[in-house]
Amino acid sequence: MTATVRTRVAIVGAGPAGLLLSHLLADAGIESVVVDQRTREQIESTIRAGILEQGTVEVLDSLGEHSRARTVGHRHDGIELRFAGEGHRIDFPSLVGRSVWLYPQHEVLEDLIAARLAGGQDLRFGITVNGIEDAETERPRVIATDAHGQPLVIEADFVVGADGSRSVVRPVVTGSAFGGYFREYPFAWFGILTEAPPSADELIYSNSPDGFALISQRSATVQRMYFQCDPDADTAAYSEAQLWEELQKRVPGTTLKEGPIFQRDVLRFRSFVAHELRKGRVAIVGDAAHTVPPTGAKGMNLAVADVILLNLALQALLLEGDERRIDDFADAARRRIWKAQHFSWWMTSMLHVTADATDFDRMRQLGELRSIVESEAGQTYLAEAYTGWPLATA
Repeated sequence: MTATVRTRVAIVGAGPAGLLLSHLLADAGIESVVVDQRTREQIESTIRAGILEQGTVEVLDSLGEHSRARTVGHRHDGIELRFAGEGHRIDFPSLVGRSVWLYPQHEVLEDLIAARLAGGQDLRFGITVNGIEDAETERPRVIATDAHGQPLVIEADFVVGADGSRSVVRPVVTGSAFGGYFREYPFAWFGILTEAPPSADELIYSNSPDGFALISQRSATVQRMYFQCDPDADTAAYSEAQLWEELQKRVPGTTLKEGPIFQRDVLRFRSFVAHELRKGRVAIVGDAAHTVPPTGAKGMNLAVADVILLNLALQALLLEGDERRIDDFADAARRRIWKAQHFSWWMTSMLHVTADATDFDRMRQLGELRSIVESEAGQTYLAEAYTGWPLATA
């Protein structure tokens, strides 16, 4: 037998976007059902980095005691741009009066899941969504299979796809799984997790003739570091000594604190923006709608910005019968999406070395970096974009 569930908003995907949307809707008195193919353990144990803009942290403050961003997370008041063997600190508070927080995404997910379950959220794990029907009617339906293999239908007033870059909902909105603007970069990041004390108090973004490196932190005893590599790099091809040598030569002037490396991965670089973000009573947000290179630290923050706009639009639609905000949602979201795409591309192109770069390209790149660090206006632009543009308000 097919089980049928009725709700106001059906949310596909229990990532940051889907869970935050359910929280904001609940605050407005709008019920929702959130489904995800993964188990709770899988969601909470998938380790991903996270730099939170100040606006994102302020939104997460609404979780109350469940948000640990300010207590477990670490506030960073700047970053270092390192090139030509010298470091240059970008001081966020003095430039724009804002900061960022180092707080991994899986920690955010733990907070959101705890808050939603405490609030009585209908949150279902192990649900496989097979498709969306009746998107352009007032009663769209999610067609799914539950964790026991039984058919499940969720009838809603609105369906939201927050199900990541391999979104099942996206084709309903765009017409295909690949309906969007796309760029693939000719390099990737080789990432490591190491048991070591921090090598720096804040993130170091380093441009060197040998390629880019990012020196990040995770905790007092675990650190995250990356260096530019080929997208097809074999994680097993390097010894630990070779990995440390590769990282160290890309941050001249900083002595890295080494320790045992217990995780390795290769992170490919892609930019994507879906051609459409909404069709009828179905919309997509977060990675289902767009992806950015990690250089600008915009991924999760951009998802939060989408959710803020969609939450306001759904409140107007479902509580007041006002369709104007939902009609404007895609255009409003795209303004920030493309600003974030530009910033991520700009940071990426300014800091990485391409295989076909000429001597002119290299010297021009150094000139660009000096134009930033030697100009208060240049530093201010970087600080403003990195810490986050203002979020939409009611």
